[in-house]
Amino acid sequence: MSDATRYTSPLAQRYASRAMLALWSPQERHALWRRLWLALAEAQHELGVTAVTNEGLAQMRAHLDDIDFDAAAAFERRFRHDVMAHVHTFGAVAPKARAFIHLGATSAFVTDNADLMLMRRGLELLRVEIIAVLRALSAFAEQWRDEPTLAYTHLQPAQLTTVGKRAALWMQDLVLDLADLDHRVASLPLRGVKGTTGTQASFLDLFDGDHDKVRQLERLVVRRLGFDHVLPVTGQTYSRKLDAQVLSVVAGIAASAAKFAGDVRVLQSFGEIEEPFETEQVGSSAMAYKRNPMRAERISSLSRFVVSLEENANLTHSAQFFERTLDDSANRRLVIPESFLAVDAILLLMANIAGGLEVHPARIRRRVADELPFMATEALIVQSVRAGGDRQAAHERIRQHSLAAAQALKDGAAHNDLFERLGADADAGLSPNDLREAGNPARYVGRAPRQVDEFLRDVVKPILAAAPAAAPDAEEPRV
Repeated sequence: MSDATRYTSPLAQRYASRAMLALWSPQERHALWRRLWLALAEAQHELGVTAVTNEGLAQMRAHLDDIDFDAAAAFERRFRHDVMAHVHTFGAVAPKARAFIHLGATSAFVTDNADLMLMRRGLELLRVEIIAVLRALSAFAEQWRDEPTLAYTHLQPAQLTTVGKRAALWMQDLVLDLADLDHRVASLPLRGVKGTTGTQASFLDLFDGDHDKVRQLERLVVRRLGFDHVLPVTGQTYSRKLDAQVLSVVAGIAASAAKFAGDVRVLQSFGEIEEPFETEQVGSSAMAYKRNPMRAERISSLSRFVVSLEENANLTHSAQFFERTLDDSANRRLVIPESFLAVDAILLLMANIAGGLEVHPARIRRRVADELPFMATEALIVQSVRAGGDRQAAHERIRQHSLAAAQALKDGAAHNDLFERLGADADAGLSPNDLREAGNPARYVGRAPRQVDEFLRDVVKPILAAAPAAAPDAEEPRV
């Protein structure tokens, strides 16, 4: 069947990076299986298992990546078992090792250990992509550190913040995600060498009841595979709680991206900030003038998918009876790779948006001007009292003028004329200088510019300084 006549995942066809697609490919997975079989055989040979020969090991080493997938498919049709299919496929090109490939192991030795290795590598790829987003947002936050803008609570104008401070909030979420990711990478264990139901009985038989050699075998294998940790006890499979923990990190990144995307979508609706828009990009097939935040909307869409898969992983863990069941297998083949591929796509989009955000200061300042007089009323009450006025009287007078100015705006007034109304009211006790100072937006942003400076200096820049300079995949996100 051609690609046009069969279903393929949109994540593979449209969204994910080459690096992440390669990681979850059959080639990478089954090459890892061969490396696992080699590590097991090498450790067994080192510990004196005479069935494992140097000639056989040499043949295994020579054929780690040249996998005949057609032969494997033919074997699987015969055996109805994917691991045994690949045992025979490997044995066909390493005949001197055929007798000891998979010696003492169960299928989960390769499937589970490989999944953990793939997840750790996947997290490492996502880390580099998070760094790329932080670099872009860091430059943006620094550029717009002191540009006053409306802050919102309950989606209603509240007080002022700055454009750069809002970007710092987006970065803060990613910094928290990065800490979770780093912890998971550092602490993720392998399943190890546990045997059929996790008791290591087959390996105990292989070493004539020598418990120390069984323990040493596991340490040697885990070390050869580049891990520091191994689960001390398992059933046939590792606890699926590990999947849930990893996907919690992945879903957390998706949630942070969704928060960013949601803010961008609303800001674009205000006309304050817009995501990049290409010269020939079409916003709508009917409405030629449209410029839609389609990248941010795609982040929102993919993030919802990823967050739903975190629950799936916990449900799978909760339904594993005793030492293992197989109802996790088909589910995990979908959920784990798709989670990583989707977040990979999300982070590519996020970096693209963050690196090309268009800020429209005139629109921002106009919207600030419409609201700022109302936000200044508390300071104006204080100023009126300082000039000798009565606090309650000042509050009432300013309240009445505020309501009138708000009604005028709703009725179509060109601008908020509260300051003019107060300036014309001699009983308000407010001088032109008082009103001029009250109308300065910079007065209401608090420490926002300094917070940006301190956050970048103390938190973000040390992270960036310790990280590689570029993302592993510079592909342009696709529509």
